[in-house]
Amino acid sequence: MAQLERFAQARVPAHGVDIVIARMRALGADLPPRDGVAVFNRVYLSVTEAVGRAVAQGPAGGFPDAAAAVTLDVRFAERYLVAVDAAAHGARPPACWRPLFQFRRHPGVRPLQFALAGVNAHIGHDLALAVVDACRTLDCAPDALEDEFERVGDLLVTLEERIREELMPGPDLLQVADPLTHLLGSWSLERARDGAWGAARALWALRELPSVAAEFTHRLDTSVGLVGRMLLTPLPD
Repeated sequence: MAQLERFAQARVPAHGVDIVIARMRALGADLPPRDGVAVFNRVYLSVTEAVGRAVAQGPAGGFPDAAAAVTLDVRFAERYLVAVDAAAHGARPPACWRPLFQFRRHPGVRPLQFALAGVNAHIGHDLALAVVDACRTLDCAPDALEDEFERVGDLLVTLEERIREELMPGPDLLQVADPLTHLLGSWSLERARDGAWGAARALWALRELPSVAAEFTHRLDTSVGLVGRMLLTPLPD
């Protein structure tokens, strides 16, 4: 947590997205392809690369304020990378990430579940805190980042689309009775994204009440972790 607090106060370099992309690529190269973290890392890397390309295009890419977009994207990615580092060094990652690290090698969990659990943790918990981190870095309120939040959110929709394209079984395999069908219907990226914006605004409003903000953050973390645990329920073949 102290590491993230330092991040939140530090200026983000213009090439910050390239830095986090390099870290994700290195992480992916070190993990077995079937590892649950590797599954999520691949799809998240593809979206982060898309953000980097869009930011480089400036207004044509949908990001008129490149500095704000880079700051939000980097603060967002840092939350995931710090959780990975914590797990790698035997520390406890946030509760929202623990199910993925605990079940990452479970043979009864399908790749699609790993991806959704990662998205759940990253959007349901990390995105709200990343908005607050970015506001502290840029010395602005969340409303000033709403356009960047919406544009990043639009790109995150492509994350869900990519997950479905690459990891969802074909229609001949994914039947109505398949438990995976019910899991897919139990979680929504759009609802998680809306919840993240509301949580970010609440945390910003609570910044002068640190104990209340800490309790709010803790409860958000544990509730998102509970959803992640359910998404990773081992399923029969």
